[in-house]
Amino acid sequence: MARLQLQGLSKNYGKGTILAGLDLDLADGEMLVIVGASGCGKSTLLRLVAGLETPSAGRILLDGEDITHRDPAQRDIAMVFQNYALYPHMTVFQNMAYGLKLRGLSKTIIAEKVAATAATLGLDSLLARKPRELSGGQRQRVAMGRAIIREPKLFLFDEPLSNLDAKLRVQVRADIRKLQKQLGITSLYVTHDQTEAMTLADRLIVMNQGEAAQIAPPMEIFAHPADRYVATFIGDPAMNLCPATLMPSGQTAQLAGATIPLPFPPLPQTPGTAIIIGIRPQHVTIADNQDPTALTLAIDLVEPLGSETLIHGHLPDNTPFAVRAPTSPSLLTLTECRVRLTSEHLHLFDATTGKRLQ
Repeated sequence: MARLQLQGLSKNYGKGTILAGLDLDLADGEMLVIVGASGCGKSTLLRLVAGLETPSAGRILLDGEDITHRDPAQRDIAMVFQNYALYPHMTVFQNMAYGLKLRGLSKTIIAEKVAATAATLGLDSLLARKPRELSGGQRQRVAMGRAIIREPKLFLFDEPLSNLDAKLRVQVRADIRKLQKQLGITSLYVTHDQTEAMTLADRLIVMNQGEAAQIAPPMEIFAHPADRYVATFIGDPAMNLCPATLMPSGQTAQLAGATIPLPFPPLPQTPGTAIIIGIRPQHVTIADNQDPTALTLAIDLVEPLGSETLIHGHLPDNTPFAVRAPTSPSLLTLTECRVRLTSEHLHLFDATTGKRLQ
């Protein structure tokens, strides 16, 4: 496999900036997942690496070689698409063998490579079938097999699971991760699905309006989001974000009429400074009425999810707020409850810039 480096990579369309000076170093054998809202630049980034778009500035290096302006066919990169892109008139064998045939390899070598790849992907019994005779998951495995068999330096995945139903998506996602680890495939993977991103990635890039808001391992991003955008994008349900005011000690803040203890050490901001306190719904606990640090939550909707219940409501200052709590029959009839925010699970953000404070 290979090492991919992006140096100041940018893409502009007219006066609009789609990608703004991205620097990235993808290690040999690493799976890097690009995630973000529609229009954030993730697909543009993949197309630039593939050679389907020309960058406005910056360089793309593959194993130290500058491939910025090479034709796609000369980059030694394979791409797996969401729509499979299989030849409908060819069998599975012929689809997988096509690229090797164009290289002029002998029929014996092609047959050996197809057999080995098909065995790895569990496609042995499907080699004589046409794409129309396959399920969505089987077609996606054929598309992966066609890419793997070429033994390229780099794999690009463009939302390959978006056309699959939920159950099949979980299965194929596991297949992709297993293969990627087994074969040491250096990969860039684009998705809008944060579950895919969290489960597949060695590292994540969370994109926001053409910029990398954060690049880090998935659990680091979950535990220490760099800003408000990342905090609300990663995690389901999204992190609660509550406006608050810093108190003189720097160790507490006023939030919706309650005094909330903050993580140590004290914040250096001026007392009276507006901040944003974030906490994930699963880190909120139902409190008793005597707890002086608890907040009153007016409940708008209760969603039983089996072992857990998701409570949607709003605080006294009308801030939307969600709680994920263990299921209890008493929760289903509540119209109001008290909730406690434990300091060790708080995330603090600058109210103006949105950047992380603690």
